Amino acid sequence: MNSETQMTFGFGFRPALGRADFLVSECNRDAALWIDRWPDWPAPGRGLVIAGPPESGKSHLGAVWRARSGAVDIAASSLSVSAVPDALGVASDALIDGLDVRASDEALFHLYNMVAERGGSILILTRVPPARLEIALPDLASRLATLPVVTIGVPDEALLAGVLSKHFADRQVTVHEDVLAYLVPRMERSFEGARRLAVRLDALAMAEGKPVTKRLARRALDEQGTDGVSED
Repeated sequence: MNSETQMTFGFGFRPALGRADFLVSECNRDAALWIDRWPDWPAPGRGLVIAGPPESGKSHLGAVWRARSGAVDIAASSLSVSAVPDALGVASDALIDGLDVRASDEALFHLYNMVAERGGSILILTRVPPARLEIALPDLASRLATLPVVTIGVPDEALLAGVLSKHFADRQVTVHEDVLAYLVPRMERSFEGARRLAVRLDALAMAEGKPVTKRLARRALDEQGTDGVSED
């Protein structure tokens, strides 16, 4: 290996998922306020649906709620009727991730009823609101229709800057304000786009053994086809 080559190691990282780490803007304020209101969620159902695109903070809010409620985290895609009792265990509250990719309407209906019988709450995370999903079981559809739904929308530039900063901080990557100011107006306006951009810039910086600069930022944007403005 010559002196100009840097080896890149894919070390893992742990994102900060506390309530204080959740960045609030107009597009996600309602979702955050609902989480803060628990356990004072209205009947019937004592539940909530948070709908939003990938990387929009649904899982972050779910982690905050789990820490407060002691809820179990259940992936809807792998749930079966027979597995519901073991999945819930002794808990009375449940976080259901992936309503839009659920494996069984019957299993989710069974879980919903068990949580209700125990006087607990249910938080459902999904990319698509229940009303837009094809739910074959009428009883499940009617139960979900009683739950309030909050939607996380498109982030504004201020939130994008904050989300980018958090992704970099989670990865222990230092990025100066001028680089963020360069990136935000030129990047894809989505939560997923912010994650991909942070991952790519982290990789580029590690490969070159240098900090994240505007030159690296422009390179990453060019690779993603989102930079239509020349560098100052």
